[in-house]
Amino acid sequence: MNKHSVLSSVLSDVNTANGLPNEHYIDPVVFAEEKRSVLFANWSGIGFGKDVPEVGDARPIDFLGMPLLVVRDRDGEIGVFQNTCRHRGMILVDEPKKISGAIRCPYHSWCYDLKGKLRATPHVGGPGQNKHDDVDPSDLGLIRVRSYVWRDVIFVNIDGQAPEFEQAHGHLMARWAEFEQPIFHGGALSSFKLEVKTNWKLAVENFCESYHLPWVHPGLNSYSRLEDHYNIEERDLYSGQGTIVYRQLTDDVGSKMPDFQGLGEKWDQGAEYIAVYPNVLLGVQRDHSFAIVLEPVDQEHTVEHIELYYAAGEQETPEFDELRSLNAQLWKTVFEEDIFVVEGMQKGRHGTLFDGGRFSPVMDGPTHNFHHWVASQVEKGRSS
Repeated sequence: MNKHSVLSSVLSDVNTANGLPNEHYIDPVVFAEEKRSVLFANWSGIGFGKDVPEVGDARPIDFLGMPLLVVRDRDGEIGVFQNTCRHRGMILVDEPKKISGAIRCPYHSWCYDLKGKLRATPHVGGPGQNKHDDVDPSDLGLIRVRSYVWRDVIFVNIDGQAPEFEQAHGHLMARWAEFEQPIFHGGALSSFKLEVKTNWKLAVENFCESYHLPWVHPGLNSYSRLEDHYNIEERDLYSGQGTIVYRQLTDDVGSKMPDFQGLGEKWDQGAEYIAVYPNVLLGVQRDHSFAIVLEPVDQEHTVEHIELYYAAGEQETPEFDELRSLNAQLWKTVFEEDIFVVEGMQKGRHGTLFDGGRFSPVMDGPTHNFHHWVASQVEKGRSS
């Protein structure tokens, strides 16, 4: 069976479709193909704005082998550049740092400002000659990568060909318009990462659905039961799940964390958890939210970067430190409970007779929606 016919099966209706075949999880050649046609061709998450909070903060990020540099400039805006000097290709910044003046290449000291413009080329025309007629600084600024920050996640489109972010994800932005208000990171305890022996897509698939709750998350399922959840499926856009029984945490005296302002009654006991294709997982509740950026290391390893946010900052509301700490531990427990599942599915994809699996037409719609999107992106890449 050729690759096209295999993906044609994935692109079928959920009632008859197979899941993505094994090579999309274990084959380095297909991983490289998805890097180009899925991750580089769309708006992928690479990090968080909270990691460059002040002017001059710079953070290098390796995204699938591509060196990137995230910088907060003097206008307070976040820019993403290729972390490569335009002279001889030297890496500019190799660890997080505060840049007080210019981004200086450690090799020949070419210097760039925080917006990537080339500002100095020492001795480029010979000793003591810092200019040359054939070296035009206006043509040699750092290569800027398209970026957009939403819900503190830094998204990039590497190939530069995706629709504008607001167009690509406008439907979800409208769905969650009530949450378009300031969010505050919960501090050190609200930031953690999990290194998981799985393909990044399996983490998306598991997050998308609530089908597994009774067996994998018995504590959560004890009050947020399977029947209290609903599927979220928007073809070619996003998918996930929601609950109608979200319960706020309370402390010993019944205090609760502050709510986001102006929310509709849907969110009194509602919450939603949505995969923003390809590799960002978001959750919103009345009093906090979270964002997960999946870092695909290779076809069988993923790092999950998890951050929790609140309606009020920790410095202004120290009285809620205990609740924030408890909330972080509860979410960490839930996410850790999923590790054996995604790692087990990864091992299962080495079963050479596995055909991608069949979906429950009722329960697996969100996962099928993601498979359909990935297959569509891969076929698009193969036809271009």
